[in-house]
Amino acid sequence: MVQTVSTHAASRATGRSALVLGATGGVGGAIATGLIRDGWQVRALSRNAEAATSGWRQDCPAPHFVAGDAMDAASVIRAATLQDGVGVIVHAVNPPGYRNWSSLVLPMIDNTLAAARAAGGARIVLPGTVYNYDPARTTVIDEHSAQNAHTVKGRIRVALERKLAAAAPEVPSLILRAGDFFGPGTRASWFAQAMVRPGRSVRKFTSLAAGVPHAYAYLPDLAATFVGLLAIPERLRPHETLQFAGHWDATGRQMGDAVRRIVGRDVPEAGFPWWMMRLLAPFGGFPKEVLEIEPVWKHPMRLDNRRLVSLLGVEPHTALDQAVAATLADMGCLAQPQPGGARLVQA
Repeated sequence: MVQTVSTHAASRATGRSALVLGATGGVGGAIATGLIRDGWQVRALSRNAEAATSGWRQDCPAPHFVAGDAMDAASVIRAATLQDGVGVIVHAVNPPGYRNWSSLVLPMIDNTLAAARAAGGARIVLPGTVYNYDPARTTVIDEHSAQNAHTVKGRIRVALERKLAAAAPEVPSLILRAGDFFGPGTRASWFAQAMVRPGRSVRKFTSLAAGVPHAYAYLPDLAATFVGLLAIPERLRPHETLQFAGHWDATGRQMGDAVRRIVGRDVPEAGFPWWMMRLLAPFGGFPKEVLEIEPVWKHPMRLDNRRLVSLLGVEPHTALDQAVAATLADMGCLAQPQPGGARLVQA
């Protein structure tokens, strides 16, 4: 990957400037970090720019945080058009806690589209989901797979992607679809919120669907893939949709086994209480929202990365044990280096 001098002037001269929406979150923070390390000039939107700057914990300079809200079109446009504007807008924002998708998701992408147009046709970069597909009917996802979602969240994501497709080529876009996130700095993930409890040694591993194959995405690898793709804009289609294969747990038990290897002892396995979610779903809130995701765990969906590999040559990939070790260490679950040979290195 070509390295450039990390200065504002150099970034502007090569069009390597980006606005990241969601930089204080896991995937947005990982992409912002990857871009900064690759010499991009990065700004980010936050409701509290000062707190976001002081709270930046990545091993690189913080992006230039601009005060604003992704739900406010004027804020996003202003952040995208400051100085000479940006060439890329990373749209890595979602409603917290799986709530309020119907009222928030599409207005936010409309604001990002308006900002991209105001910036002269900036490329919108979207971390995609598998919610767009019916898990019971779609075992392999590629660029030609029918987006046949039948859940509320899935239909909203389909509508979101259609907006991006309709805006091209005036506003080019890049969607990189991946499985469930895990990695350092990823607090809003199934791994950190359900599988392993942060801040303490691992006493149990909670499986969302034991024995069912599942796709995972290690965030440093996913971020490196975004950075690699943005380094070859001339090879991307006006509306490019790619799949990130990541870690394919072919047995549905490899993630739990990796946790056991890293902590160096047997760890009991528990099942996620989907039954409790079903009981509480009629009352609304988190149980109702999260129950829509159950089929994604109960049916295997593998991501076909052939188009991605044709562009990059290889998909960035960190060995599973190494990725899990880095994740557990960041979560405060490892008191000391563990047996098994896992080394914590940057992807």
